[in-house]
Amino acid sequence: MKHLSNEKFTQLRFGLSAFSIVILMMSVLFIGFKGFNWGLDFTGGVVAEVQLDTELADGQIKSHLDQALGQDVQLIKSMESGQWTIRYNHEGVSDTSIADYLTPISETVNILSSSIVGPQVGQEMVEQGGLAVLVCMLLIMCYLSVRFDWRLASGAILALFTDIIIVLGVFAVFQLEFNLTVLAALLAVLGYSLNDSIIIADRVREVMRLKPKGETETIINDAVKATFSRTLVTSGTTLVTVSSLWLLGGASLQGFSIALCVGIVCGTCSSVALGVTLPQLFGLKPADYIVTPIDVEETYS
Repeated sequence: MKHLSNEKFTQLRFGLSAFSIVILMMSVLFIGFKGFNWGLDFTGGVVAEVQLDTELADGQIKSHLDQALGQDVQLIKSMESGQWTIRYNHEGVSDTSIADYLTPISETVNILSSSIVGPQVGQEMVEQGGLAVLVCMLLIMCYLSVRFDWRLASGAILALFTDIIIVLGVFAVFQLEFNLTVLAALLAVLGYSLNDSIIIADRVREVMRLKPKGETETIINDAVKATFSRTLVTSGTTLVTVSSLWLLGGASLQGFSIALCVGIVCGTCSSVALGVTLPQLFGLKPADYIVTPIDVEETYS
């Protein structure tokens, strides 16, 4: 990266920025046309704890219930042998007890507990979750507007917005279940992307103060190159950890880890490209950071 010429590095930044905008627009279209596969946390459903034959495997139970109930059933293994937690949407399902669906594959079927989460609770979760994201974005905008020049702040905000929409677009395209753990991952992506954007923006501002007569394009490229190794190491180690959650965490953490993986990749690309390219297009220049001396005697005279 450091060996790239200034012109090629600028082309790379603009190319990544254009690619991010294209993916952003496609994500918006998929979200609008396909929507989300809301989880039981948002739609309501039935949560049942059952005791089955100990020799039954999770794949055998899930495939049978998926076919019997006509939906993607959530199956979580409990600590006790033979105990399972089953979650499914009760809409479109007959009033038959879950025990009747499990009898063909298990001789022992004991319903330990069963509860219904109504759709009103799901609606409250949607409203509270959306409000949390909006408040988070508003506070970030206020902070960046005070911390940096409005052009650097606009680049960071666009990068954050792009990261979130692309993650949502992935869930819309593949119709992955959207639940509260995914919402928590979105908030984590906001913080992660914001951290990268602030570090790069702070470096840009620092170099511009040191080189007040330098060219904006060169200064931005130098700032990104100076922080690239740090960004790569941080993103790489975090991605390895989150990938481990994806592979080993099981179904309960799958949506959370997928959202974080996509968010880390998008956040890294947007921070080093879109977040600093937009300020350049808005006319950011080193002269904006020249400190004007103040005549103290004249001020207090």
